[in-house]
Amino acid sequence: MSKIVDAVTIALVCGDELLMVYRQPFLKAFPGYHAFPGGKVDAADSEGAALPAFCADFEPRLLRALMRELQEELGVDLARYEAIALRPLGIALTPPNMAVRFNTHFFLVALPYKPRIAVDLNEIGHAGWAKPAEWLARYQAGEVLMAPPTRAVVEALAADIGVTEIPGLDFRTRVDFDLPLIEQIHGVRNILVRSHTLPPAEHTNCFLLGDSQSHRVLVDPSPASDEESEKLCRLVERFGIHEVFLTHHHPDHHERAPDIARRFGVPIGMSADTQQRLHEKKGRDYFHDLAVHHYREGDVLCRWQNHPVRVLEVPGHDEGQLALMPDNRAWCIVGDLIQGIGTVVIAKPEGDMRKYFATLERLIALAPRAIVPSHGTALGTVYRLEETLKHRRLREQQVLSLWREGRDLDAMLRLIYADVDPRLLGLARMNIESHLDKLRAEGVLDGAAA
Repeated sequence: MSKIVDAVTIALVCGDELLMVYRQPFLKAFPGYHAFPGGKVDAADSEGAALPAFCADFEPRLLRALMRELQEELGVDLARYEAIALRPLGIALTPPNMAVRFNTHFFLVALPYKPRIAVDLNEIGHAGWAKPAEWLARYQAGEVLMAPPTRAVVEALAADIGVTEIPGLDFRTRVDFDLPLIEQIHGVRNILVRSHTLPPAEHTNCFLLGDSQSHRVLVDPSPASDEESEKLCRLVERFGIHEVFLTHHHPDHHERAPDIARRFGVPIGMSADTQQRLHEKKGRDYFHDLAVHHYREGDVLCRWQNHPVRVLEVPGHDEGQLALMPDNRAWCIVGDLIQGIGTVVIAKPEGDMRKYFATLERLIALAPRAIVPSHGTALGTVYRLEETLKHRRLREQQVLSLWREGRDLDAMLRLIYADVDPRLLGLARMNIESHLDKLRAEGVLDGAAA
């Protein structure tokens, strides 16, 4: 059972403007998102100095946490104000599919004048004021990332700055789908589908893309069971689809996908390489009775915010893997190029470490505002791609140093992955082999095996 932790979040309002902060891209939780200041309630918040009069009607530990977080993150001391309007907006509980769940208490604090802001750069890149409707317009244009509860508050305040209750703040009061549906980027609907993926991940992100009824696409449906597939299909029926699309051929990206395409009477799209590999592994009749569309670099799959969503060929993890990105580079669905949960495996015959490095370098240069992996949450900026490339370069130097010491592959595995879950050692070994293949192809090693 996931641990539930109490937290507070503060919507600061002055007149008709709302303050939002931009979370640093290097943070583990909601990196590169626009949010409200706040954080978890600490044990120390249960005791402390007397609180100002405006806190009298609320649980003291929550208000101490609220005041502490504002001071730490923004340098704002609420005790200095003589006139403050404080009201609760509701509580948002994190859905049960997350490892750690937060029971977040949302408060609105109305200030008589704007304070001087001094952001803690360890958490916040910058903070700014705008009318709630302006923040909402930026989200709807795909310019900012927001977690669903944050978006619910912004939507409600845009409609009425004096709102006292937020519809849909808690996941249990939002639209009731059979599976979790998250829209951290407007118009990129992410459905969390349980799949036969590698631990520690349990889900593969399945996406609903497409501006209108003209062409809506379901990306990477891979339910692990008939029951999960039925839940996914019931959800999809509420939107409708015109095509199923596969990013690549690994099982946790296509399991039951042909059956879903048949059920909705739609074609299925992928790279030619993906179809060939699936024919080899699943048989020539895997796509029987289906029209198969082959996509290549630059092809348009659908539209988002009236921008063409184009296919990018991104080999490395899998030779036929395809990514998706609109022309304005607001976001990029990167498949398994990185993992929000766990580590990417580069394994023969479809994996190639040289191509993997090149693909990472290419996407970093393209600089989409957000990247969306197949496992884990959307991430602001290309920071995680940069860190992944940096990590792989360091790992390569580690492998090279051990090879030069005369260590064999088994010794490298023991030394490099001493703390890895034993269930994953076989995959770790494949990554070492891929690094050695890359070094050998580049002429760094001689022809002898390590």
